[in-house]
Amino acid sequence: MVHFFDRFRGASVRSLAERLPRSVAGQVFVLQVALVVLLVLGAVLALLLQSRSDSDREARNRSIAVAESFAHSPGLENVLETHPDPSSVLQPLTETARERAGVDFIVVMNTNGIRYTHPQPERIGGRFVGTIEPSLAGRVHTESVDGPLGEEVQAIVPVRGSDGKIIGLVSAGLEVRNVTGVVNRQLPVILAIAAAGLAVTTAGTALVARRLRRQTHGLGPAEMTRVYEHHDAVLHAVREGVVIVGGDGRLLLANDEAERLLRLPPDAEGRNVRDLPGLDPGMAELLCSGRVATDEVVPAADRLLAVNQRHTDRHGGPAGTVATIRDTTELRSLTGRAEGARRRLNLLYDAGVGIGTSLDVVRTAEELAEVTVHRFADFVTVDLADPVLRGEEPTGTTADMRRTAVAGIRDDHPLYPRGKMIGFVPSTPQARGFGSGRAELVPDLSKAPGWQAQDPDRAARIVQYGIHSLIAVPLKARGVVLGVANFWRSEKPEPFEEEDLALAEELVARAAVCIDNARRYTREHAMAVTLQRSLLPRALPEQSALEVAHRYLPAQSGVGGDWFDVIPLPGSRVALVVGDVVGHGLHAAATMGRLRTAVHNFSTLDLPPDELLGRLDDLVGRIDQDEDEDDTGAAGMTGATCLYAVYDPVSRRCSMARAGHPLPALVHPGGNVEFPDLPAGPPLGLGGIPFETRELELTEGSQIVFYTDGLIEDRARDIDVGIELLRKALGRPAATPEDLCSLVLDELLPAHPKDDVALLVARTRALGGDRVADWDVPFHPGAVGGIRSAAVRKLTEWGLDDLSFAAELILSELITNAIRYGSAPVRVRLLYDRGLTCEVADNNSTSPHLRYAATTDEGGRGLFLVAQLAERWGTRYTAQGKVIWAELPLPGAGTEPLDGSGTLPFDVFNAGLI
Repeated sequence: MVHFFDRFRGASVRSLAERLPRSVAGQVFVLQVALVVLLVLGAVLALLLQSRSDSDREARNRSIAVAESFAHSPGLENVLETHPDPSSVLQPLTETARERAGVDFIVVMNTNGIRYTHPQPERIGGRFVGTIEPSLAGRVHTESVDGPLGEEVQAIVPVRGSDGKIIGLVSAGLEVRNVTGVVNRQLPVILAIAAAGLAVTTAGTALVARRLRRQTHGLGPAEMTRVYEHHDAVLHAVREGVVIVGGDGRLLLANDEAERLLRLPPDAEGRNVRDLPGLDPGMAELLCSGRVATDEVVPAADRLLAVNQRHTDRHGGPAGTVATIRDTTELRSLTGRAEGARRRLNLLYDAGVGIGTSLDVVRTAEELAEVTVHRFADFVTVDLADPVLRGEEPTGTTADMRRTAVAGIRDDHPLYPRGKMIGFVPSTPQARGFGSGRAELVPDLSKAPGWQAQDPDRAARIVQYGIHSLIAVPLKARGVVLGVANFWRSEKPEPFEEEDLALAEELVARAAVCIDNARRYTREHAMAVTLQRSLLPRALPEQSALEVAHRYLPAQSGVGGDWFDVIPLPGSRVALVVGDVVGHGLHAAATMGRLRTAVHNFSTLDLPPDELLGRLDDLVGRIDQDEDEDDTGAAGMTGATCLYAVYDPVSRRCSMARAGHPLPALVHPGGNVEFPDLPAGPPLGLGGIPFETRELELTEGSQIVFYTDGLIEDRARDIDVGIELLRKALGRPAATPEDLCSLVLDELLPAHPKDDVALLVARTRALGGDRVADWDVPFHPGAVGGIRSAAVRKLTEWGLDDLSFAAELILSELITNAIRYGSAPVRVRLLYDRGLTCEVADNNSTSPHLRYAATTDEGGRGLFLVAQLAERWGTRYTAQGKVIWAELPLPGAGTEPLDGSGTLPFDVFNAGLI
């Protein structure tokens, strides 16, 4: 049992010790709290004792004073001696006096102790509780008793008669609880003061704890001891010297490694660094200088020591410096080789990133020279075979090359300039490398007769200039040598070495692949550009309805499928077309050519824009289907867009329809720009959704602007921003459509656009009423003569008498056919523009056919006659029926329908038509 008790007591002590604060600030705080609590308890005890004594004394004095005052009050003697019922008189008086005097009771009694008054009336007549004998003897007596009201402090005073005899007694007193209430009222004040003291103590302890944590970094005594032990162990165990020098130059600390490296004596600490024997003066000067050093190498005895030195007062510490020292003697050579390898790797990485950023042969060669100059060679030249610059492979065996790129540390070098065609002689390193495909190293150019044989005078100037070493590496890619890269050294006195040769071969191998890729792209780009230009209109056809200007800009990455066209239509009308095939390269250009040819073919049918796009959509769908089934895997046309418009200068109306193409812009003569809301049809090839045509009436002088999406779209901006920029550009004044084209391209396109752009600007003209004549034809054969005569008169008015005979024959045939085979109403119109156009319209949609009539046939030769007399003829359909038209060239503008004698051509008579 005793053993168990000892274990329990030991555990309790350990538990309590573990709960006690371990930090100095915590222990100080506990001590301060204990002192405050002891002081408060002592103050309360002293207050209680003092209050008890003072209260008892005050109660006795007050009781005596009240009792004596009432005992000597006038009339008391008379009441006690003569009144038969003293209580009836004295009870009210005592109660009034008690309340005014602030005591708990005043009792008047006779000499036997029988009460005449009492705060509790039921106790009147009872015996007084207390000692009355001293008062009967004539003394004032005070005492503490347990009376009817509880524990009381009372005074008993004798009442004397006129003869000095004691005739009664008066007692006054207070309850003890009323006396001690004062202490209870003062105790909260004491406790509040104690709490304030504890708060002040806590705040003070917190400030002390904060300062101690800042100075000890939050570590307690045990932790500080462990830190010191670890610090001391690490300080002397590391393989790096540590030296701390004070602001006055005294050595404050040196670990074992520092003593070994600096050869310090055992009593070095505390002495001035400059006075230490055996310490190298340079090292002593650095340690005493107080300056910051980073990996500064200082020779000391037979070692190379790397020193890092910093100030110790950066964070409020004492003035001085701390230095770390390590021996770099053995690592010096390894570091040099590693640094060289690192520079080579960085150069190879930068070459991989910086060479081949564009598919341009010349630019790629320049990038090779720019990346390697300064970092590998002082001068770099790149010579390429001339066919490579055109995108072709070198075919000859001679080392004739054109200097394509030159870069160096200076511009006054005597090397061949850029652009010069150089025919290297067989003895030169360039010719040998070009023929064999192997790199050539020339350590000393002054002792290389084969190199000097190329141009002795220039070779002498090169050597005199200071260029002394050369590496010539052939640019070989996919088994073909494209040229030679030359690396020249002048500033560094050492010649190129075998390690440099390996690095040069690696650099050139990467550049050769990039140059070959650029060469292949150049060839494909040239082929695509040639195809593109052969498929686009070389010159716009002559017409008088529109003043047209156009631009086509291929993309930086190659030609694409953007195209445009201007197609004259019968009746002085003109069709405008703009299209875009998604993609770039040969396939996009070929697809564009197929679409342009299809539009030309469909336009000869004189179809409305929506019908033409519908047929074009069907064609693209069939081509896509055929190419999907083709084993060659050729891509289809899906992704093509088109905008087709027809402008009539007589009515000044323009009908347009689009298949997934951007909206055209309309610039009014006043400068206002709008984008007409055309129904958005799907791109060509999707099928199933019809196209819609919208017709606009244009004021003469209005400009219609067609464009492809490459003009307004850009990765750096939203398409709405591009449209708004186009609106602002079109709103600027421009004298001609050519000026407007230039202005728009300058405002919207960067120097090298990412996508190809087609732009077409057409300013409208009107064919005035003085160039148009039309008549309504009565629906009977006899009306033909009158219309023919009116037409002849109009031709005479226009000065076209030479065309009257042919026009009469054409009108007679066309009007007769309309009356015989068509339906009313029949209308005739003559248009005088670049030629004379005769049009006959009726409400029948049956198409006439040209045929050869037999010798015995009486009819069937009318349209053949029209075809022989007219330059061209045809039929177009309208919403009401059809229009048959025939065009006659103006005299002097081409082959005349009449010969010089005014008769019909010979072949007409031979045909047996007349």
